[in-house]
Amino acid sequence: MPVTCTSEGRNLTASIYGEIDHHSAKDIMKELDRQIERIIPLRLVLDCSGITFMDSSGIAILLRAYHRMKSLTGETTIIGVPPQPAKVLKAAGLHRLMGVQTGT
Repeated sequence: MPVTCTSEGRNLTASIYGEIDHHSAKDIMKELDRQIERIIPLRLVLDCSGITFMDSSGIAILLRAYHRMKSLTGETTIIGVPPQPAKVLKAAGLHRLMGVQTGT
């Protein structure tokens, strides 16, 4: 599975791995939706440090999670973003909606 979720209290961390494209996006979205519904978190951290490639499908995943959290009055942060996905996120302007921390 290209996403692993862990929680502590009402904080949910989702670690996303591998190539994020239209082939993997559906499974990632389903799992994020399932975990958000299960935990109803106040804070969602999307750890992108394991992503090796991202296209516009990755943007759709992150925006969907952001809007779901916003509907719960929660916050979303993206951490550990490697260089290639960081370019995609910046071009899409996601850094204006939520915190985006690039990896080292």
